[in-house]
Amino acid sequence: MRLHRLRITAFGPFSGTEEIDFDALSDAGLFLIQGRTGAGKTSVLDAVCFALYGQVPGARNAVKGLRSDHASPGTAPSVVLETTIRGRRLRITRSPAWERPKLRGSGTTTEHAKVLLEEFEDGAWVGLSTRLDEAGDLISRLLGMTAVQFCQVVMLPQGEFAGFLRAGADERRKVLERLFATEVFTQVEKWLADRRAATGREAAELAAAASSVADRIAGTAGAPPPRDRPVVPQPRRAEPAAEPFAEVETLPGWAAELAAGHEDVRAATEELRREAAEALEAARGALEDARTLADRQRRHADALARREALREHAEERSRMGSRLDAAARADRVAPLVHAVRRRHEEARRARRRADEARAAVGSLLPPNASEDVLAKAERDRRDEVAALEGVRGKAARLRQVEREREALDAELRRLEPEEARIAATLDELPGVVDARRAELDEARVAAAGLGGAEAAVREAERRLDAAQRLDRLEQRLAEAQARYLAAVDAAQEARERVLDLRQARLAGMAAVLAGELRDGEPCRVCGSTEHPAPGVQAGEIPDEAEIERAQAEADDAQDAREKAGTALEALRSDRDHLLEVAGEADADAIAAELADARLALEEATARAAEAERLEAALHRDEQELERVREERDAVSRALAENRARDGELAAEQGRLSAELDEARGGDPTIEARLARLAREADALAATIEALRESGRAAGELAAARAAAEAAAGAEGFRTPEEVLGAVMSDEEQGELRDRIRRLDDEEAAVRDLLGDPALVKAAAEPAPDLAALEAAFREADAAHTAAASAADRARQRCDRLAELRARLGEAVRAWRPAAERHAVAERLAGLASGKHHANRHAVSLSAYVLGARLRQVVAAANERLARMSGGRYTLVHTTEKAAGDRTRGAGGLGLRVADAWTGLERDPVTLSGGESFITSLSLALGLADVVTAEAGGAEIGTLFVDEGFGTLDEETLDEVMDVLDGLRDGGRAVGVVSHVAELRARIPAQLRVAKGRGGSTAAITV
Repeated sequence: MRLHRLRITAFGPFSGTEEIDFDALSDAGLFLIQGRTGAGKTSVLDAVCFALYGQVPGARNAVKGLRSDHASPGTAPSVVLETTIRGRRLRITRSPAWERPKLRGSGTTTEHAKVLLEEFEDGAWVGLSTRLDEAGDLISRLLGMTAVQFCQVVMLPQGEFAGFLRAGADERRKVLERLFATEVFTQVEKWLADRRAATGREAAELAAAASSVADRIAGTAGAPPPRDRPVVPQPRRAEPAAEPFAEVETLPGWAAELAAGHEDVRAATEELRREAAEALEAARGALEDARTLADRQRRHADALARREALREHAEERSRMGSRLDAAARADRVAPLVHAVRRRHEEARRARRRADEARAAVGSLLPPNASEDVLAKAERDRRDEVAALEGVRGKAARLRQVEREREALDAELRRLEPEEARIAATLDELPGVVDARRAELDEARVAAAGLGGAEAAVREAERRLDAAQRLDRLEQRLAEAQARYLAAVDAAQEARERVLDLRQARLAGMAAVLAGELRDGEPCRVCGSTEHPAPGVQAGEIPDEAEIERAQAEADDAQDAREKAGTALEALRSDRDHLLEVAGEADADAIAAELADARLALEEATARAAEAERLEAALHRDEQELERVREERDAVSRALAENRARDGELAAEQGRLSAELDEARGGDPTIEARLARLAREADALAATIEALRESGRAAGELAAARAAAEAAAGAEGFRTPEEVLGAVMSDEEQGELRDRIRRLDDEEAAVRDLLGDPALVKAAAEPAPDLAALEAAFREADAAHTAAASAADRARQRCDRLAELRARLGEAVRAWRPAAERHAVAERLAGLASGKHHANRHAVSLSAYVLGARLRQVVAAANERLARMSGGRYTLVHTTEKAAGDRTRGAGGLGLRVADAWTGLERDPVTLSGGESFITSLSLALGLADVVTAEAGGAEIGTLFVDEGFGTLDEETLDEVMDVLDGLRDGGRAVGVVSHVAELRARIPAQLRVAKGRGGSTAAITV
């Protein structure tokens, strides 16, 4: 990184605009920034840091106001820096947040911080970003350093490194943690400690689970718990666990011994149950045999009684069989008897219909006319009907002609007045169309300004809305500012509470450790088994849970602060946008402009609407004129056609009337004559059909009677009535057959029972004593139940013990790897934290890493310290813990100074002022080299050394200046910030900062 140009406006002590050409100063290689105390020498460095990172170094960053108090009220503070980073020429323009006078009214308003990042490409500046976060991220990635690292590497604050040289390991560790990324190692330490606690809890839970299973085994067996129960250790935070859980290993053997005794009891009860089962089976067999014999004797006696009852029903069965036989024969003749009755009824109905039909045609023919006469009369009438059908079409045509003439007459009466009306309308419409077209042309000219009026209204409405929203936003902005300030205070208070609680925890840690001491046990701090004066608790000591709650509250407060800041920034951005839209005019003036624009818009809109209405009316009038002309032509054509058609129809009407009068004869109409002839022909046809149907029915009746009489004689019946008397329904026949079948089945079953050899043999034997046999069976069953119950209880207990032993084995097997993992985690956590005996130097992992970085810094510093001290002094890194270091595991960060003149190592606090300066300057330069390499080797083309030269004698100052000259190798520029007069003579290239009542100024002399 090389600086080229810096322009400062209203920043720090500089009230105006000061431009610093670093290219001119860098050409000399070594330049001096000098001025009186308080003139603003360090503010130049602040401006450089602010341009790059948006903040200033050290404690000055906590000060909110960076704007110069000497600047005029309306001057905006800004810093513009041109620099080259990794070959890219950049220009950064930053402005801090400041209070400016309001544009309207009195008071001030807050202008937010702004940034503009540009890059010089192809002869012009090209914008890269205007976002604060985006610009800061890009600069940090290019430099490869944070703001803290940049201030430590490029600006070399000597006062801080003198303190770093003399500080203890705790303070030195804090500085190194800010510069080097060691968070990952601290997180490893925490992760290992958490892992140790987690594995300890896991092993303890698994050991407790195994102990719980052992308790259930003891309860199942009815025995007391094992004498040596496993002691479940509770691992304490950051402490090694008690002895691993060795007692858990004894539980499986104890459970196996207990289960073996219960297996012997199970075998004995199984033998007793087997003997009782054999006795029960013998008693059950005797009882079953007796019950079988008694049942057979009862069944034989019942069969004898049923055989006597069946003999009494023999005569009834014979009668039912005869009746079923007669019904079967009657079923074969009965359909023929029923058919004779149906034929007789049909013949009677046919004779009645024939008589009625002959009476209907009695007026047309003689009373006893034959069938042939009737048929000839029917044919004559149908022939005449066929002849008249042709005349029937002429009658229909005559009626149609009459209707058409009536319609033509009505149409002529309608069209003649319509023709007169249309002629009158055509005389008026052309003048109306011409007048309407003239009005439309005038309205179109007036409506041409509508678009401009609408645009003017929209612009005025947009400005008015922005002005009104701006007024409302001012109140919201004030409220958001108040909420943000309250959130900042709350976040700071929460953070201070966390720090206070942690300090109280650390201060009371001695009392906590003292409370854990036990007589005869070694102290975890000093290792002694005697505790003559343990620490006492001076007050209430917060626990870790309380600190964690406070930290969570602090995190929540910080989140609330960030959210409030984001909301405030959003409102400020909205306010700036609304100001750009509304301009300087107030809402009332904009409202007046809007009212005028709306009046102009209303007038233009009205004229546009009038033009649209007139255009539509003109279109309608033109269409009406065209329609009326077409209507006139259509009416003229229709009148001519109707008159010609009416003449043709009148001639046809006369001809058809004469032909129809001749055809109808004596009937009133052709239709009446046709209807009469059709009715007479239909009546004659019906009479012929009725006479034929009557003859057929009489023949069928005679044939049915002969068939019925022959069938009845063949089946043994004398008359048809006898046949109908023997008929039975299907339900009655089925009932008789069921009764006969039941009697036959019962007779067969009785024969089978009486012929069964087992029943005959049982009937010859004496009756058994069932009561005595049942009593013996109950006694044997009770004995078997008692033995089986005892055996089941023993079996269930053994099965339960086997199940619990398996679960105990699983619990112990699950516990073993957890115990092993805990042992490994405990050892690694102790090694990483420096609290394990294997860590001989008691150095934590993060301290060890920082110690390695410190060794690199010491090696780089000694190269320059040897030259500045004439080879006398050398810095030495040591892992020994200093007397003032209270933090356990914080060793590995000690510094000593080796004096080549005495051959001894000294504490840095014993160095004189000048010796401390050259040593701390060497340390600062060495740290700058290491941090630069750590950041990726970004080249530092310009660096600054701030103060401390006043403590050097002339010879030592020469050595220091030689070292600083050496820093210029490779084109590097070094700026020395000092007010020492001797340096002004040694360094000709100077940036002079002068202070005055109106603010400071800067000037370059080369």
